[in-house]
Amino acid sequence: MHIDWHSFTPGVSLAGGMMIGLAAAILVLFNGRIAGISGIVAGLLAPRPGDSGWRLLFLLGLILAPVLVGLFGALPAVRIDAGYPQLILAGLLVGLGTRYGAGCTSGHGVCGLSRFSPRSAVATACFMMAGFASVYLLRHVAGI
Repeated sequence: MHIDWHSFTPGVSLAGGMMIGLAAAILVLFNGRIAGISGIVAGLLAPRPGDSGWRLLFLLGLILAPVLVGLFGALPAVRIDAGYPQLILAGLLVGLGTRYGAGCTSGHGVCGLSRFSPRSAVATACFMMAGFASVYLLRHVAGI
């Protein structure tokens, strides 16, 4: 196993996690909504009157944040070791999982756990176990 110590950035990771937590807290305190991305996007696909504005602004913030960071420094290089068929399949599986799990990792893992939701604790444990199993099977069994 090789550890890329150059990419090990606990300070930046902690700051990013704190900003995610702050954004989730602000959204729930001022809007009464959970910062679950799948739920935010789903609300745009079947919009209710007066409910789309904050959702669009939230998603716009997700898109603009790296653009703004790029103005002040170099963004890290993006390297994806998968082709389009694998990426499409992965996206479909993630979408299917968010429907079965009644939410995504941001909704359950960040917001649900902070509210001590038992359902979110189970969902997050399932997400983690599925990730562990996938990495083990793909790297150690299939040799990919």
